Amino acid sequence: MAERTSSGLLTMMLEPTPAVAMTLPAEVREKLAELELELSEGDITQKGYEKKRGKLLAPYIPQIQGVDPSLQIDNRIQASSQAVLSGSKHHKSRTANTRDERFRSDLHTEAVQAALAKYKERKMPMPSKRRSVLVQSSVEACTPPDTSSASEDEGSLRRQGRLATSTPYQGHGHPAVEHWFNRVIQGSSTSSSASSTSSHPGGRSVNTTAHAALNANAAATALADLMAHTQLGCEWRSEGSLTLMDGVPVNSRVSSKIQQLLNTLKRPKRPPLREFFVDDFEELLDVQQSDPNQPRPEGQHMSPLEGEPLEVVNNWPPSLPAALQRWGTTHPKSPCLTALDNAGKPVYTLTYEAGYTLLNKLSTRNEPLLMPGDRVALVFPNNDPVMFMVAFYGCLLAELVPVPIEVPLTRKDAGSQQIGFLLGSCGVTLALTTDACQKGLPKAQTGEVATFKGWPRLLWFVTDGKHVVKPPKDWHPPIREASNDIAYIEYKTSKEGSTMGITVSNSAMLAHCHALTQACGYTEECHESDARDQHSLLPDESQPALLDTEARVAVVKSRDMHWSLLAQRDQRDISLSSLRMLIVADGANPWSISSCDAFLNVFQARGLRPEVICPCASSSEAMTVAIRRPPEMGVPPPGKAVLSMGGLSHSVIRVDTEEKLSVLTVQDVGQVMPGALVCVVRVEGTPYLCQTDEVGEICMSSGCTGVAYYGLPGMTKNIFETIPITSSGIPISDRPFTRTSLLGFVGPDSLVFIVGKMDGLMVVSGRRHNADDVVATALAVEPMKFVYRGRIAVFSVSVLHDERIVVVAEQRPDASEEDSFQWMSRVLQAIDSIHQVGVYCLALVPANTLPKAPLGGIHISETKQRFLEGALHPCNVLMCPHTCVTNLPKPRQKQPEVGPASMIVGNLVAGKRIAQACGRDVGQLEDNDQARKFLYIQDVLQWRAQATPDHPLFLVLNAKGTVASTATCLQLHKRAERVATALMGRLNTGDHVALVYPPGIDLIATFYGCLYAGCVPVTVRPPHPQNLATTLPTVKMIVEVSKSVCILTSQAIMKLLKSKEAAAAVDIKSWPMVLDTDDLPRKKTPQMYKPPTPEMLAYLDFSVSTTGILAGMSHAATSALCRSIKLQCELYPSRQIAICLDPYCGLGFALWCLCSVYSGHQSILVPPLELESNASLWLAAVSQYKVRVTFCSYSVMEMCTKGLGSQTEALRLRNVNLSCVRTCMVVAEERPRIALTQSFSKIFKDLGLSPRAVSTTFGCRSNRLGKLAEQGTAGPDPTTVYVDMRALRHDRVRLVERGSPHSLPLMESGKILPGVKVIIANTETKGPLGDSHLGEDGLPRLPAAHRADGRQWSAVFTWTNLLVVVVELEGSEQEALDLVALVTNVVLEEHYLIVGVVVVVDPGVIPINSRGEKQRMHLRDGFLADQLDPIYVAYNM
Repeated sequence: MAERTSSGLLTMMLEPTPAVAMTLPAEVREKLAELELELSEGDITQKGYEKKRGKLLAPYIPQIQGVDPSLQIDNRIQASSQAVLSGSKHHKSRTANTRDERFRSDLHTEAVQAALAKYKERKMPMPSKRRSVLVQSSVEACTPPDTSSASEDEGSLRRQGRLATSTPYQGHGHPAVEHWFNRVIQGSSTSSSASSTSSHPGGRSVNTTAHAALNANAAATALADLMAHTQLGCEWRSEGSLTLMDGVPVNSRVSSKIQQLLNTLKRPKRPPLREFFVDDFEELLDVQQSDPNQPRPEGQHMSPLEGEPLEVVNNWPPSLPAALQRWGTTHPKSPCLTALDNAGKPVYTLTYEAGYTLLNKLSTRNEPLLMPGDRVALVFPNNDPVMFMVAFYGCLLAELVPVPIEVPLTRKDAGSQQIGFLLGSCGVTLALTTDACQKGLPKAQTGEVATFKGWPRLLWFVTDGKHVVKPPKDWHPPIREASNDIAYIEYKTSKEGSTMGITVSNSAMLAHCHALTQACGYTEECHESDARDQHSLLPDESQPALLDTEARVAVVKSRDMHWSLLAQRDQRDISLSSLRMLIVADGANPWSISSCDAFLNVFQARGLRPEVICPCASSSEAMTVAIRRPPEMGVPPPGKAVLSMGGLSHSVIRVDTEEKLSVLTVQDVGQVMPGALVCVVRVEGTPYLCQTDEVGEICMSSGCTGVAYYGLPGMTKNIFETIPITSSGIPISDRPFTRTSLLGFVGPDSLVFIVGKMDGLMVVSGRRHNADDVVATALAVEPMKFVYRGRIAVFSVSVLHDERIVVVAEQRPDASEEDSFQWMSRVLQAIDSIHQVGVYCLALVPANTLPKAPLGGIHISETKQRFLEGALHPCNVLMCPHTCVTNLPKPRQKQPEVGPASMIVGNLVAGKRIAQACGRDVGQLEDNDQARKFLYIQDVLQWRAQATPDHPLFLVLNAKGTVASTATCLQLHKRAERVATALMGRLNTGDHVALVYPPGIDLIATFYGCLYAGCVPVTVRPPHPQNLATTLPTVKMIVEVSKSVCILTSQAIMKLLKSKEAAAAVDIKSWPMVLDTDDLPRKKTPQMYKPPTPEMLAYLDFSVSTTGILAGMSHAATSALCRSIKLQCELYPSRQIAICLDPYCGLGFALWCLCSVYSGHQSILVPPLELESNASLWLAAVSQYKVRVTFCSYSVMEMCTKGLGSQTEALRLRNVNLSCVRTCMVVAEERPRIALTQSFSKIFKDLGLSPRAVSTTFGCRSNRLGKLAEQGTAGPDPTTVYVDMRALRHDRVRLVERGSPHSLPLMESGKILPGVKVIIANTETKGPLGDSHLGEDGLPRLPAAHRADGRQWSAVFTWTNLLVVVVELEGSEQEALDLVALVTNVVLEEHYLIVGVVVVVDPGVIPINSRGEKQRMHLRDGFLADQLDPIYVAYNM
């Protein structure tokens, strides 16, 4: 209901002149009222509302001659509104209906605009959205975000399009990227990302003319996806390379948005970090040091403030029911309660006699439903106070405990589950309601009231039904004295969203009435004199209902005052001169002062006296804390305090005199309640008394406060039994105090001032900010343009051991992307200027989508919960972690003056061992290794072809498990000779040759053919025929990087490389010479090439990683590697080993192509691709050939685990037996995947696989001895250790227990190969380190996360100073923006790293090779070239 505040503003703006208003027919006024309602409920847009309203009013507004009627309506309306509003300065800046007037302040608005004017125009990259998301966000007000099913279909079409076209843009019918770049150079920017944020009020984009020039909607739509190519802060060089402003040359493929982002982040706003960290510091985080210049309290320690003593009243009733009985019998015809309708007419007057009779009806039944003391829910709408009061007092008379709650509207109301939890914990089984309300509740199929989520089963009892019979005349309920038994339970929702019941005793309820009666000056005589001294209770829907009641006291909220302003012109003869007290119930909200001032300005002419306005402060725990007493006639009310927000953030009261921008104007809430003792204590920790100029939590000791939280004794002790103490530790009183959750101080003349509430308190880096203050600042930024009806939620979330501020706003349905981004950036600037605090996340959601509280406001805790769970579904998000997160760990200090020698001496002095280890000494190992006498691996093959020509070396299996091809020593040698003959006539010695073959004998034969011819081979994975667009560029890149002059391949692949489909992905004319080796002629082989020294290059090993490593291996290194593997794995000619690895790089290549030739054993080769059609192929081959040693990759292990996990019984029936396996080695070039290894061992244990047989081996491509460690065949179980991740980030190794927080499991990678020595080196000095330090042979810092449910992959890479996280989204595209905050939060929490860019893409976009490794280099190239077709790209400022 709070939204009506803003809808009424338009009433003021578009109201016709009073003369016209008086002549409007009744039906027109009814239609205007219906329109108003439609707008307030969000059923009609602002534009539609204005259009329909203009049509209705057009016939009744006198026309101006010579002016277009459609124009004069607007002009006339505008002129009339200005005439109406000219009398009040508080109305002059009111515009369209987007402001929540409770937070409105002209002074604050001016301060915000002045702060924004100080900012220079800044250029920031705008987030990129796929067009389907753009469209969705504009229509979302009508369509709930999770009901659209089109996004999944679009995703599947996009995936096909990406495979079939050369670039995503051509697939969507967009112009080529080059054409777009040319347009950008010419200055014709059409992308909405080109908007440079203007910092002046009403600022527009610098490209306004360009936007206006493109008036064709089709062009704008076609370019919606190309939002990343405008050049801001960059310049072009003649040769086409892009240069940043600091002169760093960048490849022209890089999109300009990245350039903009780099410029934005070049100097991130961050306070200086501490100089160095302590290794044993608990969190290894930077501790926030308090500012020595921050304001501190200087006043005396306060003394408790006492209210005036409670007067002793003769004949005071012993309890509230007794008072009701007295008035019901002595004054039966006096009105007790009068309810008014929306027009202000009385609809129901409850006399004391009628009330008493109705209560008696409720309290008697033939069969007792409930026992005294049982809890009963009261479910009444807030526009029916009469029946609520009847039910409440009926429960008191029946000695039941009422629990009032709001009427549930749907089965999934925000916070409804917590209400149900409270009802269940209170043991509520019966709910009282009215007949009309019961009919409106959601019903189940049986017709009964539906059971709400989390609620207990309730019996619904209608209090105004016919079955409620009148009690007999001689029935009199027992009237007892007020005791400490529970009278009623009032619920409260905490900051975290949990609901607690606050119990109020009968004695406290009576004492509260006593204190209020004395504070407000009620007298018994007033009742006798026709009840002139009565409260006028206004239902939330009513317009000002003070008319004709001549009420002396009115209780209102600030929103009621605002609605009264909207309708005051319809009621010309209102007089408020009878009022002696206008109690403002939410006076504890500092921003209620705006409504009070505006109300006074308008109604002072109607008899309202300034001193009548009496703000009061109350809380659920303490009930009424303070209330302003009406002064003597003509005495002016107390003044206002103008406080510095900077001082308040440090809990210090400073009257602002210099800086007028950051101020908070507050009014007092009067004096303490009679009979109460009040003090102010520190918010955190021990409740020490505050100093007189310090803000703290107000505590109250009185007989009229709540008693406890129902069923929560621990929290009750903290809140209701606080003992404030002085600075010397002495309790100030033996009476317990109740914490009120109100933040404030005691000002001059013992007046209480409230500056905020605990629920809205956000403590960021030691400074306190109030959520309402931030809301007011956000609303003051161009309010008429953007926020939908002033609906903004501000809360804090805990990320990395500190609170971070999150702002969520509903945007108007007609807001454009550019408006959104401009408003967001201005809000960030305004909050930074006014509050000196950074906003962590700013999210925009479609209109009417935030969860609503029962009275129509925003349900803050539910909004926060959705944000944390990723269920908010925003349409725009801006994360700013760089400015907010200032407690990151301090990076390790560089010590350039310390050299390797100093490190050794320092380690020796410190008693640390140098971190080094060696494998067995190869020289001392005597074996019958005939291959040792040859320096070159190709010589070994020639020797084996002569000595054992028919010995089988290789056997390749196909998907059916049958032998596809074999090769003996002689056959391999002959095939290699034919290749060498073909090359020798065409190439020179030392030329690099790319071998593009599928896994098989051809690859091995051509490798040795190259060595025979003196060429240097590099093996390349062939492109995938169905996915040329992404796989072919990789082949091209490796060929170019390795500087290959020739490509050797098969006939089928050669056709593929030169096909039309290939031409769409790469320039096929730029291929080097391509030779097909399928049918090489048999020619006489010329003399074989002999390298002059073993140090010459033998082959190139290219690994596709984030950076792409090209490593050269010499002949000597190749032989040494083969010998080490032979000794470690005990390989000799009679052995068979099974290999299920890719043969293109690293250890997989060595095992496929080198080891069999060197050691003479037979290799059973299983191409991993074949497992996709036959998952059991590898294990069946191991069993069939009784292989003792087998090698596989993690992707193979994963395929077997997932594909065969439920088929072990079927495999056993097929006689698959793995008991022959002594060693199953997983080849890893990443951190061992312990969980996968363990699950593999458990699943196939039933087939005889020994868990000790499964182990890992670790290799390093850049090391000359390509393989560092390998499990021995008969070694013990591999050891798993747990290390502290926080210490790893500082290059320290600290062992912790399993299950410790921040622990990371690491598995031993076996023994070091014979002849290999390992030393851990400092990455900067290259000097040796101690054994507790982490050096270059350490671990990857940030593992890419894989969600536990297996649905979502992510990959990370860095580029210059940015961390980019790419996340695959499986599900609705509307969920894409939810991931931005989740990803940023989890990386900050887990890894202490700030994410620069979050890219949300479709499933399958992150390239994965056949080994299951992410191809980060391809991903990075695609991102920088804007070819990922992302759903959303978020740039964390």
